[in-house]
Amino acid sequence: MLHARENTLHITHLSNHAIEELSPSFSQLPSTEHADGKYRLRRYSVVRFCEGKVVEQDKHNFVQSDDINHFQGNVVRQFEAIEPQILNGVGMQEMCALFTRSNELQDGQEIEIHQMRISAIYEETQVAPEGVHQDGFDHIALVGISRHNIVGGEIMLYQDYNEAPFFRKILNNGEVAILADSKLWHNAQPIRTIEYDQAGHMDVFVLTAKDARNALQS
Repeated sequence: MLHARENTLHITHLSNHAIEELSPSFSQLPSTEHADGKYRLRRYSVVRFCEGKVVEQDKHNFVQSDDINHFQGNVVRQFEAIEPQILNGVGMQEMCALFTRSNELQDGQEIEIHQMRISAIYEETQVAPEGVHQDGFDHIALVGISRHNIVGGEIMLYQDYNEAPFFRKILNNGEVAILADSKLWHNAQPIRTIEYDQAGHMDVFVLTAKDARNALQS
């Protein structure tokens, strides 16, 4: 496990069993009518991780302010939910447990989960069309699940928006980068296919959470 920058980043991994369980469901991800919806195929669910169990919440609208997301800010985006057999499986349980434990989140903490396939349909396909950015949360996990017939896609982390990246890495199958979103900025390199006449893609989960301990108490 790699620790860096005063616990603002660490790299860990999922078990092989979790990868094998989670990976096949990416072939069923739908496209959307959003600006990136033809090449960033996605499902989205909000859950609470309560006493070791993943409990889905009935929330499927996702919106970021335009000061955070210059690409699709202030746009309410609705996605289909992550499939029940994936949400209720041991792979998802392992992933949420790792995220909760690594960030010392309280039991029952709300976690937003994006399941995404970035399809390499252009000569250079943008993995992060918003560029160098923060997501407006306290904690983020970027989980690499699968790469097929592509080059590129390295995650890049920055101490500040205007600085060069201090860290860059391809997330191989099962590798997890957990970072403090409020302290770091992130981006990713575009991807392109290796064999131009064959499909290529990168499959990832992105988990985000706000720390309830930082919230104002009424």
